[in-house]
Amino acid sequence: MAPRVLVSDKLSTTAVQIFKDRGIEVDYLPDLGKDKEKLLEVIGQYDGLAIRSATKVTEKLINAATRLKVVGRAGIGVDNVDIPAASRKGIIVMNTPFGNSITTA
Repeated sequence: MAPRVLVSDKLSTTAVQIFKDRGIEVDYLPDLGKDKEKLLEVIGQYDGLAIRSATKVTEKLINAATRLKVVGRAGIGVDNVDIPAASRKGIIVMNTPFGNSITTA
């Protein structure tokens, strides 16, 4: 079974395609990060979560994420992720701090 990733904030189609090219099943739902209740309902189906700043990865969300192995934050910082809660569950949290450098320049 292929890993399954939820993209809950707006990302480029190129980013989504990178997952697909590597055999990862991707659900691109760019407004889901703003709907906390719906996100709580579906997060248990995913191995990975790709976010930007709209999605708040709280302890409550992490506890509902029974399959989650990784949270990837596209952009600088991970202040919208409860790092201690993720660490307790063995979930890797990473970001892409240089992802915006070309746009910023």
